[in-house]
Amino acid sequence: MPVQQSTPSLPHRAARLLRTSLFTQVACALLLGVVVGRLWPEVGSAVQLLGDGFVRLIKAVIAPLVFCVVVTGIAKAGNLRAFGRIGLKALIWFEVATTLALVLGLVAGNLTQPGAGMNIDPAGLDANAVDAKTGGGSLPSTSEFVLHSLPDSAIGAFAENSLLQVLVLACLVGAALLHLGHTKVPAILPAVEQAQEVVFAVVGFVMRLAPLAVFGATAHLVGEYGLGVMSTYGKLIGVCYAVALLFLLMLSVALKAFTGLSLWKFVRFTREEMLLALGTASSESVMPRMMQKLRRAGCRDDAVGLVLPTGYSFNLDGASIYLSIATLFMAQAVGADLSLGQQITVVLMLMLTSKGMAGVPGSAFLALSATASALGVIPAGAVALLLGVDRIMDSMRVATNLLGNCVAAFVVARWEGALDTRRAQKVLAGGADSAPETDQETPLPEAPVGSPLATPALKADTAPAAPVARAD
Repeated sequence: MPVQQSTPSLPHRAARLLRTSLFTQVACALLLGVVVGRLWPEVGSAVQLLGDGFVRLIKAVIAPLVFCVVVTGIAKAGNLRAFGRIGLKALIWFEVATTLALVLGLVAGNLTQPGAGMNIDPAGLDANAVDAKTGGGSLPSTSEFVLHSLPDSAIGAFAENSLLQVLVLACLVGAALLHLGHTKVPAILPAVEQAQEVVFAVVGFVMRLAPLAVFGATAHLVGEYGLGVMSTYGKLIGVCYAVALLFLLMLSVALKAFTGLSLWKFVRFTREEMLLALGTASSESVMPRMMQKLRRAGCRDDAVGLVLPTGYSFNLDGASIYLSIATLFMAQAVGADLSLGQQITVVLMLMLTSKGMAGVPGSAFLALSATASALGVIPAGAVALLLGVDRIMDSMRVATNLLGNCVAAFVVARWEGALDTRRAQKVLAGGADSAPETDQETPLPEAPVGSPLATPALKADTAPAAPVARAD
């Protein structure tokens, strides 16, 4: 008689899921962090280093990973002009998306009036509290931002973890490889690809610490700020999250229209990364994994390598929503009535200041301070009203920024013909387990046959089917 296999009991299945599923581990760590931070706030502050240490480890590998992906992307694309088109199309998409986010925030702020009725006396506000939060710094001007994007040291770009400088270096190295061709530097491109695999392996090791990081970050957040801020700023928080949800729905429609893909299926495909980003309040902590997931979902290397890292500086959709609503909140709280012209000035100001926010400590407060100063009707101290709620907004900003950049990568890749739509649909339909960890089973769009760095395998495809005798 055949032996019937016994079905694992519910506790055994739960234990196996907890042991093998990163999503389950991170979700449990998130809940545990909330409980510990609520019951033992001092413990929450003590374990903050777990989250901070994890983010530091991930940041350590972002620059070399971006460099490797962009260099190989340019080399395999075989056309620097095509790479330039991807960059231009990405910037166009970024500007349209962030402008839409700013306008949505202003419309929602005018309709809901989140700061109305607070009747704050501007004389009682302490502007020095904002200086303590930001360290007395300032956002770079447009010229400073552009100049800082150009590296003055190859090593310094990596040491300072400046993604824009690393991107510039990677573009130059990729262009040099195309110029020299495969025959002059045959070992460089394989070495860069192997280095990329090593970096991804390091990311895999660090990701095993993700549950600890989420636990530490969540316990610290709840322990330091508590849950009382939800009642004080409930309307502001609700408006920001509702507008972010509306914006993501609009992105979902745009993604469906441009590529035929479902944003919800992509969220399910990247559920571990999304939950980790929310738990650590850092989209940078999942950039390497998101790049890997986008490549697995059919985006070509050059599109992923350029669009996603650039979006971290130029496509801050969640931050744009928050900044526009927060500006109106401050004005309403102190009784300042902004005219239509002043609100247009807010949009124009934030379109500029939001581009230089990435990597600047307290950047949201600096952008709000600069906007308030430009308007001249909102006291500088009004920015201090947002000190207690800013950390609660991190989840909204992180999720919206991250999904906005991923949608941009899909759309720009489709726009440039660098997206394998059939593969993307297959991968997203099957969820997180439908694709292998590497891209070797289903290669992405490769270099044109005539490109100087086309691989021998691609060149061999153009040969006659019958064997050809060789003189050697």
